[in-house]
Amino acid sequence: MLPNLQDLNMGRNHYTGAIPTTLSNVSTLQRLVMEENNLTGSIPLGFGKIPRLQILSLNQNSLGSQSFGDLEFLGSLTNCTQLETLYVGENRLAGDLPTSIANLSRSLINIYLPMNHISGNIPHDIGNLVSLRSLDLGDNLLTGPLPTSIGKLSELGELSLYSNRMSREIPSSIGNITGLVHLYLFNNSFEGTIPPSLGNCSYLLELWIANNKLSGIIPREIMQIPNLVTLIIEGNSLIGSLPNDVGRLQYLVLLTVGNNNLSGQLPQTLGGCLSLEVIYLQGNSFVGAIPDIKALMGVKRVDLSNNNLSGSIPRYLGNFPSLEYLNLSVNKFEGRVPTEGKFQNATIVSVFGNKDLCGGIQELNIKPCPLKEPTMVTKHSSHLKKVAIGVGVGIALLLLLVMASYSLCLLRKRKKNLQTNNPTPSTLEAFHEKISYGDLRNATDGFSSSNLIGSGSFGTVFKALLPIENKVVAVKVLNMQRRGAMKSFMAECESLKDIRHRNLVKLLSACSSIDFQGNEFRALIYEFMTNGSLDMWLHPEEVEEIRRPSRTLTLLERLSISIDVASVLDYLHVYCHEPIAHCDLKPSNVLLDDDLTAHVSDFGLARLLLKFDKDSFLNQLSSAGVRGTIGYAAPEYGIGGHPSIHGDVYSFGVLILEMFTGKRPTNVLFEGTFTLHNYVKLALPKRVLDIADESILHCGLRVGFPVAECLTLVLELGLRCCEESPTNRLATSEAAKEFISIREKFFNTKRTARR
Repeated sequence: MLPNLQDLNMGRNHYTGAIPTTLSNVSTLQRLVMEENNLTGSIPLGFGKIPRLQILSLNQNSLGSQSFGDLEFLGSLTNCTQLETLYVGENRLAGDLPTSIANLSRSLINIYLPMNHISGNIPHDIGNLVSLRSLDLGDNLLTGPLPTSIGKLSELGELSLYSNRMSREIPSSIGNITGLVHLYLFNNSFEGTIPPSLGNCSYLLELWIANNKLSGIIPREIMQIPNLVTLIIEGNSLIGSLPNDVGRLQYLVLLTVGNNNLSGQLPQTLGGCLSLEVIYLQGNSFVGAIPDIKALMGVKRVDLSNNNLSGSIPRYLGNFPSLEYLNLSVNKFEGRVPTEGKFQNATIVSVFGNKDLCGGIQELNIKPCPLKEPTMVTKHSSHLKKVAIGVGVGIALLLLLVMASYSLCLLRKRKKNLQTNNPTPSTLEAFHEKISYGDLRNATDGFSSSNLIGSGSFGTVFKALLPIENKVVAVKVLNMQRRGAMKSFMAECESLKDIRHRNLVKLLSACSSIDFQGNEFRALIYEFMTNGSLDMWLHPEEVEEIRRPSRTLTLLERLSISIDVASVLDYLHVYCHEPIAHCDLKPSNVLLDDDLTAHVSDFGLARLLLKFDKDSFLNQLSSAGVRGTIGYAAPEYGIGGHPSIHGDVYSFGVLILEMFTGKRPTNVLFEGTFTLHNYVKLALPKRVLDIADESILHCGLRVGFPVAECLTLVLELGLRCCEESPTNRLATSEAAKEFISIREKFFNTKRTARR
């Protein structure tokens, strides 16, 4: 039986029945993959006789009988001294976790056993597996404590024990795992306090410990983890206040501390968390006014309900461009409810249970504010105000003359300094058409919110009309207070100055200057895309009505967009003088022109791969990259992997899955290790119509069109692009060819991708 066989991959088929025991006779076997089939029965004990076995992947089958003998195979695998990866998740395995798991190969890197019916305790000797980088036992029936020996796993990057029945305290030794990136302990019964030693885990990006029985205060040390992106500690019994140090978490995207026993005023420093998108503080006893968070322009969801907050509702909350949910119910707010911006939409805003509020739009069903007639006193006061204003204007004009002279000197000095200190003039000189700060200010009506068309990792984008050419452009204004903004500016200039492709957004010019207050100013000027971003078309319900597309994208249009994006990635990866990795591909960075041709934009994280600097990349990834690519970033980036063309392919695969299912990778359906990738794989091929974006099924397809067959081919192609292993992912050139083939097969069209 193939005496020299080393690799056997039988995954993703429809095999049924038991695993052949004769496989254990192939002594040369190194990698055995039989995942995603319909296999049943037990896992052969004979696998322990394969001495060179390195990878055993049996995920997503129906192995096991939900009895206590299902895990005996673990004992036999202790003989496989070269075993590195054990994937047996999403089966029907039951019984107590044997102590023999701690005696597996010291070379073991990955243990993946989630979504089974495994019970018992995690053995204390689990600390023997010193090479482990990923341990996932989530969604089982485990009980008992997390052993203190877990702190010996110094190489561990991910620890997933979510949705079990574990109890007692989280050991402080967990802080010894200084390279930990993802920690998922939610939905258990852990007690005691949150260990302050977690502050030692300086690489931690995600901390999920919600829905336990934790008490005590939130340790300040947690707020000092420099790159924390997700902090989810809701549903416990925590007391005290939200630490002031929360403002140090500049890259925090999700903050959920709801349904605890927290109290005190919300810290003013919350406004320093510039990356925040979700703020859930509901169900506590917070008091006082809402702190100044107007700088959080990327915020999407805010829940402050069921507290004791007071004061007026800030008007600026209605100006957040991406806001989709604002719940201020059951508090002690008073005064007039704003009616501007998002406050015009009753499906977004909830303010019930605040008896001293008035006004607002009619749909909120709040009492009207009382009308006050002006008295003689107020009329006299008004006259005095007019006199005072007249005097004030005169004084102000005099002051302006003095300040203008001072500002002119300051501007000249700053210009001289900028010219002296600008480190990369050659990059800016590549753009022959120079535009001044004053030109851009005038073209955007003073950077008016009415011209705001989007916000990104490092700044905001405005629509502008350049009067000289009567040309509409898009102006990306960098937030120079944001760490990494200058690097983003230079990366975008460096990446785009010499490349041209029909599916790239054309960079027209760059502005490097100072504003009228003497502050550093950087902006990039692009051609304007009239049909907005792909994100707007895929999720129109999240877009303001005035900007919402009037229809949905057809299946043919989505296929053409897929070809456009694959084509430009192939150009960047293969045909540029130096290969370029985009590093931030997602629907909001794919823009559509008049005829819905796709153009890839936002090269703020792009990398010329021959000039790669790992420290620089990780700094940017931790600041904006992770924020902008949660769900889209390749898994290897989350544990410090180098940027590569394979990372772009992964993001492209996720984009394809989102485009044809209509579901974001960050959808609430996808928690823990259950991802959009898994969601699609489990449905194919029989349930493909159940997961497809419904708008595709009702948009421009002829009667009898084989939509299920077409979508299956498309989604399988997407899955091949976002494989876990970088080297297993499809090349973008092949992806483009296969998408073209699908389009020609089902739509009889010969339009091809062009470089």
